[in-house]
Amino acid sequence: MLKLTRKYPRLSTVLTVTVVICILGAGYVREIFAGAETSEETYKSLKQLTEVLEEIQYNYVDEVKPNELIQKAIEGMVSSLDPHSAFMPPENFADLQMETKGEFSGIGIVLTMKDGAITVISPIDGTPAAKAGIKAEDIILKVDDEQTRDMQLWEAVKKMRGKKGTHVKITIFREGTKEPLDFDLVRDDIPLESVKWAELEPGYGYVLITNFRESTAEDTEKAIKALESGPNPLKGLVIDLRGNPGGLLDQAIEIADLFIDKGPIVSTKGRKKENNRTWEATPNTTPRNYPIALLINSGSASASEIVAGALQDTNKAIVVGTTSFGKGSVQTVKPLKDGYGLKYTIARYYTPNGRSIQAEGIVPDIEVTYEEPKKDDKAAAEEKKKKSLFLKEKDLKNHLVNPGTTENGETKEKEKIEDKKDDKSAKKEKVKMRKSSDTFEAERLLDDNQVRRGLDLLIGYSVFKNIKTK
Repeated sequence: MLKLTRKYPRLSTVLTVTVVICILGAGYVREIFAGAETSEETYKSLKQLTEVLEEIQYNYVDEVKPNELIQKAIEGMVSSLDPHSAFMPPENFADLQMETKGEFSGIGIVLTMKDGAITVISPIDGTPAAKAGIKAEDIILKVDDEQTRDMQLWEAVKKMRGKKGTHVKITIFREGTKEPLDFDLVRDDIPLESVKWAELEPGYGYVLITNFRESTAEDTEKAIKALESGPNPLKGLVIDLRGNPGGLLDQAIEIADLFIDKGPIVSTKGRKKENNRTWEATPNTTPRNYPIALLINSGSASASEIVAGALQDTNKAIVVGTTSFGKGSVQTVKPLKDGYGLKYTIARYYTPNGRSIQAEGIVPDIEVTYEEPKKDDKAAAEEKKKKSLFLKEKDLKNHLVNPGTTENGETKEKEKIEDKKDDKSAKKEKVKMRKSSDTFEAERLLDDNQVRRGLDLLIGYSVFKNIKTK
């Protein structure tokens, strides 16, 4: 075997100092070379790194650029910490800022790195990914037939984004399927609207929060006030955080604060004292004493879990659905030189009762698995079949007639009652159409079994609280 050996003492020294400065910064370099025992170990490791860089630069079969090697080394170092830490090149750092501030085009999917695989946290409501049927926990195998196995998370995201109207092919693995699934998606503008609302039934509201951006708390408060100021007094509220991947911490805190009057909402604990903090609730000028059913699933992560945990621990809401994602860590983003960015974990967060949900998730008070809505014709046929199996009193021969009906079973003062019925139907139709926008298909909500269960719990609470036990 041919083995080439060379000595480059001056180059090695220069590379060592260069790598140290690039990775740790000038301020930390002074600490490293201060003579501490741990610093000596760090220096030895950095020297080993530069020896590898030196060997590759001079002996690798193709010419390589030292700066690119160093960048890859930094990427590997940061990504090895946890799935949510990343060293971001300028274009990816700009995308991260757009996600919380501006509009971008893509397929509307939130990803994480799980066990080395690019995994879906959740599709964003109303986007191409959601409409196509991509689900939480799907694993992205290929993007445009290119394997994602060796991709950084930001690289996969970059490939999925693009101009509105262009196509991208996504190949996924889904548990329970024998073969990978292909999705041909057309990129579109990802909607900035993160809050939608509707009145499910007179007095019972519904608020959908799809993510946590800069105006989410403000928009949520507007939605709640719109429901509270409607023609029917608000007797209960369903808050839907299913598939919500999270976002800005301050928005989650403000939303929880809309319902909690005192005590902690969330606390964070890290290695550094400045990252240990507790956010306390503030008294509300508008009392909100109505019951709340809060919906979660495996796609509810991060900021969603902060809201769910806070309302659950303070007994302000009953949590319905399936166990959430379990992201209980807090990241900070630091801008670096030349447009680069560093996102890394600084703390774990804890619910008001001191629970860490990291890798555990929020466990619902009532577990309800989502079921695909039945087809209308099939549901109608089943209902008709059920009705035919049972007799009612009015079906029996010689049954007694209700005093409010004629001998033929028709209601007396038919015209008057029909008029009332028409008025009631018109009112119901008017309530039915009370929603945040015409694009929000609120009429389909009651076909969602988890929403329906949440509503039933609220209605049941209103009934039972009026029952006298003595």
